[in-house]
Amino acid sequence: MGHPIMPKGLKETSSLIEIGFSVTESGANTFTQGRVDLQLNPLDNEVFVVYAVNLDPFAPDGAAGANTAVLTSLTTTSATAVQNLSDSNCIANANLLIRGAGFADAGVAITTGATETPPTTLEYIAIISTNDFFVQCEGVGNAAAKGVTGRMYGVRARADASVYAALVQSEVLSS
Repeated sequence: MGHPIMPKGLKETSSLIEIGFSVTESGANTFTQGRVDLQLNPLDNEVFVVYAVNLDPFAPDGAAGANTAVLTSLTTTSATAVQNLSDSNCIANANLLIRGAGFADAGVAITTGATETPPTTLEYIAIISTNDFFVQCEGVGNAAAKGVTGRMYGVRARADASVYAALVQSEVLSS
């Protein structure tokens, strides 16, 4: 146990945890959000330090002459639409698109978004200080409901009081 570089003011309290999740649209091309409870203990100033996220969107429909997509994101706060990395509460996003407009066949598949953690030596990619995180998905131009599966990797940590207060305030006020 013990990540070599823990953010200042935090003390690691668990070994690496892998959290799997999935969200499926409530209907075709309908924004849908799922909530995943981290079961953090706010009385002990517990936070979750995120080291990596993998999002795996379902494949969009390939339809001749039509553009289709599956858009997904993972955020620290609830959202009303799929988010991108310009939102400070968005930890990861992944989009699969098929550009078929103007093609007689099914078109060309394109992958966009931050589908995996950046390939660098970042100490961590996010700190979640509230008790849950949210996963969003929305299809575009698909005949059936689509969704996303994924996994988040991180550790539980305890923050000192001032750091915890700052993290919670920053997360909640930036939503």
